[in-house]
Amino acid sequence: MADKVDYIIVGGGSAGCVLANRLSENGKYSVCLLEAGPPDRNIWIHIPIGYGKTMFHKTLNWGFYTDPDPNMLGRKIYWPRGRTLGGSSSINGLIYIRGQKQDYDRWAGQGNPGWGWDDCLPYFRKLENNDLGPGPTRGTQGPLNASSIKTPHPLVEALIRAGDTLGLRRLQDFNTGDLEGVGYYQLTTRNGKRCSTAVAYLDPARGRPKLRIETDAQVMAVTMQGKRATGVRYRKGGTQRTLAANREVILSAGAIQSPQLLQLSGLGPAELLAEHGIPVVKDMSGVGKNLQDHLQIRLIYEVNKPITTNDQLRSLWGQARIGLQWLLFRGGPLAIGINQGAVFCRAMPESATPDIQFHFGTLSADMAGGDVHPFSGCTYSVCQLRPESRGEIRIRSADPFEAPSMQPNYLSAELDRRTAVAAVKYARRLAAAAPLSQLMEREYRPGPDVRSDDEILHFCREYGATIFHPSGTARMGPASDPGAVVDARLKVHGIDGLRVVDASIMPTLVSGNTNVPVVMVAERAADFILQDATGRNT
Repeated sequence: MADKVDYIIVGGGSAGCVLANRLSENGKYSVCLLEAGPPDRNIWIHIPIGYGKTMFHKTLNWGFYTDPDPNMLGRKIYWPRGRTLGGSSSINGLIYIRGQKQDYDRWAGQGNPGWGWDDCLPYFRKLENNDLGPGPTRGTQGPLNASSIKTPHPLVEALIRAGDTLGLRRLQDFNTGDLEGVGYYQLTTRNGKRCSTAVAYLDPARGRPKLRIETDAQVMAVTMQGKRATGVRYRKGGTQRTLAANREVILSAGAIQSPQLLQLSGLGPAELLAEHGIPVVKDMSGVGKNLQDHLQIRLIYEVNKPITTNDQLRSLWGQARIGLQWLLFRGGPLAIGINQGAVFCRAMPESATPDIQFHFGTLSADMAGGDVHPFSGCTYSVCQLRPESRGEIRIRSADPFEAPSMQPNYLSAELDRRTAVAAVKYARRLAAAAPLSQLMEREYRPGPDVRSDDEILHFCREYGATIFHPSGTARMGPASDPGAVVDARLKVHGIDGLRVVDASIMPTLVSGNTNVPVVMVAERAADFILQDATGRNT
């Protein structure tokens, strides 16, 4: 292909792979997908439990750290981000969750027509192949698998029954728009292997003559002519190259690097750009602002029976057994991952819908992806679903290869602090409810000495970490909103030929994991782009 294509997609991650498939599907348009990382060939990408191996991988993971957060005792928080085809969908925890109906209705209510739950639902159905079968909110013909966990686990079964004593209904399907309850998560797996967007969307499209996929190709900036995006500059193999776009440049580099690229390209807060000697194409105060993330608080318990994944991983026999389960039957812990148990519930009395989420793990470690403890253990990982704290992404220099400043400002909002304390208390209530209580030997962390609200909050500040959902840094909103970066069709305000399609466009964080919502956003964006290409702007 020549050094000019119709569409350039920056970032081969959760959204970029979807766009590469859909934009090249009809064979009319030439498409180039640029991914900074390597192909997704590493075996640990494809084994579901393998994200413990990719969590700190020097090549497959950007391995970002936030700035010291004054709200978190001055700690820098590790932020893993996928750096390979499939992006973070190749290294994430595989949880298949859409969020709740009110999340999307809230987007629409903030001046984004066409983004309510009823508008998004057809795209959620389009993208999925759900093993629960067809239904009013489910799809079965899509590329992305939603697979149920088939083998019951005694700890999760006890969790479900304990939830019942707290008034939580057992749910099989958490994706109807109403997710309050307890049960097993569905996973983005297919026949015991990870179903990333690279597997689901990119693999079927690889042979198309007008689709070009370049890996190890890191974009440095969007090239501009006046107020129009004309292409990109990128580095591959140690050399700088330029690629032009006949129609559009689409940034799908994620909530950290999409705003970074906008700023490097002269689109961002004028004072920040001037500080680093970048000519201002358009003063856009919202680029990099509105950063939101789910803060993960992990309570760890010792279990009084050898039924945890810790027990299986600690012995050579246990490792061999689970390895054979996967090799022979594509089953067992390797095919599932770590977090099996789902809880969505209300910790705050004023909440009308679930405000916290649990990822209940059948193993324990000092941190996500760390070595398991030398005892039988489980983890109650809980997060606030709709935090009010807001952070920011800012370039540190004009060097495109320097990671930007990332300041999440966790727990800076009063509601977030109250919810974090209430979430820990709820986790303890859950662990103390029968029959789960009969399996809990002791609370390892934070431990029984942490009792008062101040002590619990200090624990949250000392041990809280990301649950990997940074969002909102190029948010969608009307042109009248000075903080909005893209419109309801995801076009950058005031700039022709440039869109952003990833988690950064979310006005507010969804009530759950972000991967499936990002796939939905990309499916919608592909329709917008193809409609605009043919003049069907509907």
